[in-house]
Amino acid sequence: MSKLPDSGLRFFKMACYFEASLAVTASVLGWLFAVDPFAELFFSETALWYGGVATLPLLILFFAIQAMPYQALVEIRSLLKETLGVYLRDRHWSDLLVLAAIAGFSEELLFRGLIQPGLEQAWGMQTGLWASSLIFALAHAVTPWYAILAFLMSLYLGMSMDFGGERNLLTPMVIHGFYDFVAFMVIAKHSFLGKGSP
Repeated sequence: MSKLPDSGLRFFKMACYFEASLAVTASVLGWLFAVDPFAELFFSETALWYGGVATLPLLILFFAIQAMPYQALVEIRSLLKETLGVYLRDRHWSDLLVLAAIAGFSEELLFRGLIQPGLEQAWGMQTGLWASSLIFALAHAVTPWYAILAFLMSLYLGMSMDFGGERNLLTPMVIHGFYDFVAFMVIAKHSFLGKGSP
């Protein structure tokens, strides 16, 4: 009997715990540095709408990258398949939704709820956005090109807080979670289809 489903479940649980720990980290650091990461988070149908619509350009880019033959992008796809796909391919779609929701909430609370506003207070809006995006990119620097893509995505997420003229952290949380869910589904599917290949 294969151990892969067991390892997949362990990975799923550990990934959920790790992502959730980022929200705890944001709360503790926010208390230490007097920056409330929840200050700009509130429910709004408009923010949900902006988040859903604003995810579409990222998904178009994601699917375009899936089809591009450039070596750097092939390496990223291969890395994601090897590091995530083998663990996600046997998970139910609802598991992937839960993981994506936790990641979207926790990472945005840390980077857009705490780090970006904190740096904006210290250095101004533009510098805070760019500096927090650089930190986000470094935290996702599995390859140089992946870091560049993460940096650009972070800029987009940071700007999305102000879509509609009213700052709301819910918008980038929706974008991040929705994007991750689709990406997890695609990565899991590609890995599942390649299960029998060497």
